[in-house]
Amino acid sequence: MRLTPLIEHLKLFCPSFGGRVAGGIDLDAVMNSAKLETPAAYVIYTGDDVGENQTQNRVVQALADGFDVVVVMQTRDERGQQAVDLAHVLRAELLKALVGLESAEHEPITYAGGSLMALDRARVSYKFGFEAGSQIGRSQDSDPPETWQEVKLDGLPALQGIDFTYDSLDPKDPNHTQPGPDGRAEVRFSTELPQG
Repeated sequence: MRLTPLIEHLKLFCPSFGGRVAGGIDLDAVMNSAKLETPAAYVIYTGDDVGENQTQNRVVQALADGFDVVVVMQTRDERGQQAVDLAHVLRAELLKALVGLESAEHEPITYAGGSLMALDRARVSYKFGFEAGSQIGRSQDSDPPETWQEVKLDGLPALQGIDFTYDSLDPKDPNHTQPGPDGRAEVRFSTELPQG
């Protein structure tokens, strides 16, 4: 999952952040390099989870990408009471902006829950988790290949026709004493398949 489109989307649809949204793969690195005024949001990729192969003759797996939106808020009390109220408002904006958002790369985003990360006299960090599903392996033959198997199969020449020869295992021939194929074909046919 690409974070940049999500970050730009949050900048547009979460007005409480005032455009103060950054992202990356490591929270400490992102927060240290993008020291944003509060309230701010940091979009952090948390990894992926993959399901079992769903077919027998090709690779198709469900893939779920996870990401957190870590919200950093200012607080004036050590209990974080004011921050809880603000977190409620910010969560509503995040849910409105993200839940159900889909693209060509992923299914609609779902909410996975939130939890407190850090609290001190000046700041509160609270994370909201999200997930978006997708699939490894294409859905239609016209889609671009997503696995090595699909690349390999796409490189094969098109099937142009079939030649069929059938030698019966137990032919009804009184001159044949052993059951099984005798090397003489009982049925033969060829067919050409339409191309294009």
